[in-house]
Amino acid sequence: MSERSKLVLIGNGMAGIRTIEHLLKLAPEKYEITVFGEEPYPNYNRIMLSSVLAGGTSVDDIIINEWSWYEEHHIRLYTGDPVIEVNTMKKTVTSASGAEASYDQLIFATGSKAFILPLPGADKEGVIGFRDVKDCETMFEASANYKKAAVIGGGLLGLEAARGLLNLGMDVTVIHNSEYLMNRQLDIPASTMLRMELEGQGMKFLLNKQTAELIGRRRVSGLKFRDGEKLAADLVVMAVGILPNVTLAKSAGLAVKRGIIVNDSMETSIPNVYAVGECAEHNGITYGLVAPLYEQGSVLAKHLANVEHQGYHGSVTSTKLKVSGVNVFSAGDYLDADDTRSLRYQDDIDGVYKKIVLRGDRLVGAVLFGDTNEGASLFSLIRNGESIAGREKELLLGMKLDSASSGARILDVPMDEIVCGCNGVTKQTIVDAVSQGCHSVAEVKGCTKASASCGGCKPIVEQLITAYAGDAAKTGMKEGICSCTTLDREEIIAGIKEMGLKNVKEVMNVMGWNEPEGCTKCRPALNYYLGMLWPSEYVDQKESRFTNERYHANIQKDGTFSVVPRIYGGVTSPGELKRIAEVAEKYDVPMVKFTGGQRLDLLGVKKEDLPSMWEDLDMPSGHAYGKTLRTVKTCVGSTFCRFGTKDSIGMGIRLEKTFERLNAPHKVKMAVSGCPRNCAESVIKDVGVVALDGAWEIYVGGNGGIKVRAGELLCTVKTEDEVVEWSGAFLQYYREQASWGVRTSDWVEKVGLDSIKEALADAQFRAELVSRINETLANTVDPWKEIAENKELRKNFEPLNRYQLSHD
Repeated sequence: MSERSKLVLIGNGMAGIRTIEHLLKLAPEKYEITVFGEEPYPNYNRIMLSSVLAGGTSVDDIIINEWSWYEEHHIRLYTGDPVIEVNTMKKTVTSASGAEASYDQLIFATGSKAFILPLPGADKEGVIGFRDVKDCETMFEASANYKKAAVIGGGLLGLEAARGLLNLGMDVTVIHNSEYLMNRQLDIPASTMLRMELEGQGMKFLLNKQTAELIGRRRVSGLKFRDGEKLAADLVVMAVGILPNVTLAKSAGLAVKRGIIVNDSMETSIPNVYAVGECAEHNGITYGLVAPLYEQGSVLAKHLANVEHQGYHGSVTSTKLKVSGVNVFSAGDYLDADDTRSLRYQDDIDGVYKKIVLRGDRLVGAVLFGDTNEGASLFSLIRNGESIAGREKELLLGMKLDSASSGARILDVPMDEIVCGCNGVTKQTIVDAVSQGCHSVAEVKGCTKASASCGGCKPIVEQLITAYAGDAAKTGMKEGICSCTTLDREEIIAGIKEMGLKNVKEVMNVMGWNEPEGCTKCRPALNYYLGMLWPSEYVDQKESRFTNERYHANIQKDGTFSVVPRIYGGVTSPGELKRIAEVAEKYDVPMVKFTGGQRLDLLGVKKEDLPSMWEDLDMPSGHAYGKTLRTVKTCVGSTFCRFGTKDSIGMGIRLEKTFERLNAPHKVKMAVSGCPRNCAESVIKDVGVVALDGAWEIYVGGNGGIKVRAGELLCTVKTEDEVVEWSGAFLQYYREQASWGVRTSDWVEKVGLDSIKEALADAQFRAELVSRINETLANTVDPWKEIAENKELRKNFEPLNRYQLSHD
């Protein structure tokens, strides 16, 4: 086999990696591929950041290409390590860490950055954009300490940021320089309906307002407007647009205007150098929507694979979005003009608005609010420019009144029409999936990723299934635990028990997964359910766990790890502290920090140093990285405190030593307080114990995180043995009844404390639960010690390219 050409991709985002995906299908053996990314993550869906901010989705959930994908395709990935220099004469790139890679072909996919208004005070602490995971993290942190937020920009991104901040408990005001929201996508009636809906959700608006400066000392404390008015704010999010990232391209000598100038093959002004995505400028236009960026990626992949292609000739775009749960669509010339006429349908009760705009007998624009089912059909008519004479009212009213005509119109939509703008999925791809047996939205989602992001295209996906699957369509069926299956938790567990399944792959094969490899939602869930059902027989499958759990440490943004040894009840000794200090010095740990769980965190540890560090520490894992028991926080209690009524330290240590290493649907935190003053914050833990004179109260379902929830009183008992018994019974009942990924706070709220109390009141059932949890605990081992003593397991910690952040 001839030597592979070297392909370097600058940028680990959606457009660049979609190009690589296409290229791997067309010419899998042609290139040796290296990817540099500025962020410490594999490729993720940036469109879903608003869902992460809103709290309904984790960063893991929006990952498009897992770490394993890069490894399987032999791609060398540098994360958290941006390219800072390109030498087009030597054909090399150099990263911030000093890593150097040579190339035969080079792709710029550097994306764009948030535009920060050049206002006085814009450089103050607390002023950010909304563009990446780091911005989300900044907003999370701000919400924990501050209450007032201002969002500058009333477009889609600004409204999504505002919705997320509301969910974080902040008081949010949106400032917009136009008289109505989303003025580039909606007309005034639709915008007004949107504003009313968002005001009902708690959002505040200052429209037609111009910000003059951001005030405050070191940190922003408010905004001053051009009319002299002021608004207090501890956090200011600017969501006023994006700018292509072209600084590196300019320094490399590429022709640049607003973006990097490319031709129809996505070639730049320098041979063997290409640009794709938001950083590219084609015929004077830069694109920010996913669909055209994926079209560019497809063309570039064909060019690099030497496959015949028609070139990229620009994209006709429409906007189909989901804003804070409200569907909106617009396309074409949707504003009224002297040479146009329009038809409108408005239903304020159901919150539906529809408008079509005609020039002569041709449809030239449309706006839909609330009900966007006909968006694809209308866009097709706009793009094709065909006559709709005599069908105007049918197009407007028929979409509301005649589902049969709606089904017929979806058949007229061209096969190359992009239905899912978030993931670039065409009608043809969905129809192919339906023809291959995907007859529900969940199945189509699993096969194609259509509706897997914002969900705004789900109605169109349902129409396509109905139109092309006929009687076999199952769009009304419930969805499963993820898009890979229609089975829910109860059905999966019942099937595992009935058929005696003992392996993740076996479950997926036997129970008919539509995605043979599963996904990041179902694989860890199945791994947990199997371990919960067969504690003495099941062998944990590390490949079905997340990175943190596979390496038994928390990965940090720079690719290093944090190590948290277990310190029972928060009680340590001079000897133990000395050993921790010596280990920190030996491995040049850049930071040692006390945690909120009364432990010490060693931050910045290299992956290859982990087994040796654990061996030197000679302490058990604190499991600060997994869905298991984290800590049992204690107060001083009667040991020293003059208010303590019982030995909270002794009780806490006993609980921690009893339940350490226990896998659960989600992380579990416990605490024991020696009196009702609750210094250990027991009532906001998954299981919290509070001492009284002559008794112990046990609280369950508490949470001190983003969604704070006070625990509820499960029972009052007299002895320490009873505390362990009831705590164990509750934890096992939670393990057996809750879905994977659900905290006790959400589970208790869902099923109700009364049902839990009723179940655990049965002494025999309680004893059976305790017996089962003890069987599980008897089959656990300390992972740090196991790895440190096993040469084969230690090999897993040797450096791999996908984590390599520095020069070879």
